[in-house]
Amino acid sequence: MPSSDAEHVRRLYRAIYRVVRRIPAGRVATYGQVAELAGLPGGARVAGAAMKTSTPADGLPWQRVLGKAGRTRARIAIHDPVGAAVQRQLLEDEGVDIGDSGLVALDRFGWLPGAERRARAGSGRGASPRPRPRSASRRRASSSRR
Repeated sequence: MPSSDAEHVRRLYRAIYRVVRRIPAGRVATYGQVAELAGLPGGARVAGAAMKTSTPADGLPWQRVLGKAGRTRARIAIHDPVGAAVQRQLLEDEGVDIGDSGLVALDRFGWLPGAERRARAGSGRGASPRPRPRSASRRRASSSRR
């Protein structure tokens, strides 16, 4: 790999590591979410590679990054049973509930950057920090269909 490519990869990995360090204890993020927050939309595999090549010296809370398992769930994505057990234990120690198959509910334990700040500032009405998606059936027809 030419040095400019290697430097590019190092910059990407550093951006990913900055995001991972922001994930608070008791919360999780998916590889795709981490990549997007690092400026790499669609870069879940890059985030996975960055996490795989990280070292303890990087000081990452690596256990808080999970694979996506649907809209509302994430899953322990480590295939090595020992590594998966270590990740499970570290997350459970932080209070994250993990199902028997390694699934984590994102609506309870998912991390939303800035949500903690919004909650502290609060509107006093308990508004959800995550907007609800509109279903396609509720969308108005475009003007070309009228």
